Amino acid sequence: MLAYTIYSEAGGVGKTTLAASLATAHADHGRDVLAIDLDPQQGSLTYLLGVDAPRGDGDADNIGRHLIDRPLGEFDDLVHETGYGFDLVPNHDMLENLPSLLSRAEEMAEDLGEYFSPNERLLEVLAEAGVMDDYDTLIIDPPATAGPHLYNAIHATRSLVVPVEPTGKGIQSVEGLEDVVLNLSDSLDIDVGVLAVIPNGIGSTSDQAKYLERIRDLGFDAPVAIADRSSLFEGCWDQQYPASHYVKQVRSAYDYEEETLAQLEDLATHVEEVA
Repeated sequence: MLAYTIYSEAGGVGKTTLAASLATAHADHGRDVLAIDLDPQQGSLTYLLGVDAPRGDGDADNIGRHLIDRPLGEFDDLVHETGYGFDLVPNHDMLENLPSLLSRAEEMAEDLGEYFSPNERLLEVLAEAGVMDDYDTLIIDPPATAGPHLYNAIHATRSLVVPVEPTGKGIQSVEGLEDVVLNLSDSLDIDVGVLAVIPNGIGSTSDQAKYLERIRDLGFDAPVAIADRSSLFEGCWDQQYPASHYVKQVRSAYDYEEETLAQLEDLATHVEEVA
């Protein structure tokens, strides 16, 4: 199974736009794709895809309830069709309190003499639901901050796709990525790999080449560098479409945007091959 987490210390819309684009591309390649939105923020993958989910309904079943082992229904009932060829488990307001909820669930399990690992819960939920049998591709979009959302995503996927922004902090994040991966591996007691690092929002062609060279010098796969496509990506968020569908449904792509869409397709193919 191809499974990875979209990870970026910077967070932001670029990370989520990339998640939507990759999920769409994998589906276009004939893969059965499930995306999971673990980001409690309003501007998340669920919003970008325009999925009508009961985010604010405290009585509704949601992924948070399943993670603390208090589901109100079957996992399959959480899954929504996106209309873009892949499925989504949407986010919910309960995810905002996930750290404290998991801690309380762990304490209760200890009192009862039961095993409960807060950082392994998503993997357990997916295994119990048979997700690995139903899908061949899993993409998880957690928040950027360290915590149980991110740790559960990484524990379930073991692999990262990492967008980086074209700033000094961005390249510093890349240079520190090896340490981050090692620390995550040690903390979670698993092997964590990086499938690709993607410079995102790069200005000039020379800057793109510089970022790609530096990333590759550090030993990471960097198949493409995404240029600054603010108009395209902001339009995606305004109209709630993945990039490829935005240019089909709202407006035609400019030539340079067509190049970016082709790069996103190439990136999906690369990830499928290296995984």
